Amino acid sequence: MAGNMLANYVQVYVMLPLDVVSVDNKFEKGDETRAQLKKLTEAGVDGVMIDVWWGLVEGKGPKAYDWSAYKQVFDLVHEAGLKLQAIMSFHQCGGNVGDIVNIPIPQWVRDVGATDPDIFYTNRGGTRNIEYLTLGVDDQPLFHGRTAVQMYADYMTSFRENMKKFLDAGTIVDIEVGLGPAGEMRYPSYPQSQGWVFPGVGEFIQSIRSKHKTMAPQLNGKSSGHQMYIQLNRQCYDKYLEADFKAAAAKAGHPEWELPDDAGEYNDTPEKTQFFKDNGTYLTEKGKFFLSWYSNKLIKHGDKVLDEANKVFLGCRVQLAIKISGIHWWYRVPNHAAELTAGYYNLDDRDGYRTIARMLTRHHASMNFTCAEMRDSEQSEEAKSAPEELVQQVLSAGWREGLHVACENALGRFDATAYNTILRNARPKGINKNGPPEHKLFGFTYLRLSNELLEGQNYATFQTFVEKMHANLGHDPSVDPVAPLERSKPEMPIEMILKAAQPKLEPFPFDKNTDLPVKDHTDVGDEVLLAPV
Repeated sequence: MAGNMLANYVQVYVMLPLDVVSVDNKFEKGDETRAQLKKLTEAGVDGVMIDVWWGLVEGKGPKAYDWSAYKQVFDLVHEAGLKLQAIMSFHQCGGNVGDIVNIPIPQWVRDVGATDPDIFYTNRGGTRNIEYLTLGVDDQPLFHGRTAVQMYADYMTSFRENMKKFLDAGTIVDIEVGLGPAGEMRYPSYPQSQGWVFPGVGEFIQSIRSKHKTMAPQLNGKSSGHQMYIQLNRQCYDKYLEADFKAAAAKAGHPEWELPDDAGEYNDTPEKTQFFKDNGTYLTEKGKFFLSWYSNKLIKHGDKVLDEANKVFLGCRVQLAIKISGIHWWYRVPNHAAELTAGYYNLDDRDGYRTIARMLTRHHASMNFTCAEMRDSEQSEEAKSAPEELVQQVLSAGWREGLHVACENALGRFDATAYNTILRNARPKGINKNGPPEHKLFGFTYLRLSNELLEGQNYATFQTFVEKMHANLGHDPSVDPVAPLERSKPEMPIEMILKAAQPKLEPFPFDKNTDLPVKDHTDVGDEVLLAPV
């Protein structure tokens, strides 16, 4: 029976604090981290996840890598007997939900932007976003002779060479490749640093010529990772993406088509815009062409960087992964506006996530999704949110393509309702005592490690949650061993990838509640009350 039950075991990881390595690339919290890892081990968790910040490791200059601080952290993780998921964090820390420190991308990269600001994504007002390099420069040799993709590949190669001890020992089991802001494969469509407020639809990243004074980032200051701006009297547009769009439009027989200028601003609601309103531009031939181009560029970006990651880690006992953002607001309206601006071309009759999942099959990569703890009933009515339906759609898309699918929570939670929602999503139809459940998560990562998590009732509830994720079997390091990474399959034509978009199938069935609930410490009965699905 225990052997059959082991097939229901879902691994649990915990995300380390953003500042476990300091902003000056030092590891100064050895005693605190060692004590925290000990508590995690006692709670039965399988491992930890950590951001490996590009801005810290290669901050001093091109190929001047300094891994010393991360080696010290990894030593402690190895000593604790925990597994490690390493994120190749090619984005800025600072300006997003939960960012408590500011770690910009390398200064020498930002310096290139001082003379060529088109290396950054640009919104319709001409404002540059310095969180992450535009995918428009993936193949442009602008960075001391290297392209963006070459910089990412060189960074990962140096990581593999310097962390060989931990790779060979089986400590590092997962390489999550950052593909956009917050490490997520998306466009920076809803930046809080530029005034976006939930539940605004966000803005498409685009190329807008402006004859008036526009805003561009101050790139030379080191006082903050947040965006600072100076006035430039120039035409401000992302020439690399614009050139690509114009070429694609001309090839399609419409050289007159421009990027949309009717999609509103960050904090608009869909019905306020011509693009997203009922029978709006998004349903026209021009709108569909743009949305296809916009989302396809994102998929090709992920495909390109993952191909390099696969070459770097070929033969290592690691799994490649990417993270998809949980954009649950405006999910319950036909236009799915917030998803579209982020680059996920998802509509009621088009699956914008299964296309991504199909691309991942080429690289033997897994998909990590977020907002696994959220209930529809917890969301404001005005946002037309449906996080539960979104999670079910994305997980089903990954499973249909045969992927390992993992999840995270979006916001810090310590309560039984959140844990039980995660448990329900981890095994949608519950435990199968006779073997593997029809579907289950490959793993779950809890955001994030803190003293608050490890104290009192919070710790006791978390321990119980881990136990339930492990199907009441206790910690077992032998679960889901990682095979050597195989070479990516041949490049998949975009037409084959897009076949996954339609028809859009119903998600697999999910039970209303988990069959292995965590009991709230205030409960006196046997039943755990959950918010309705």
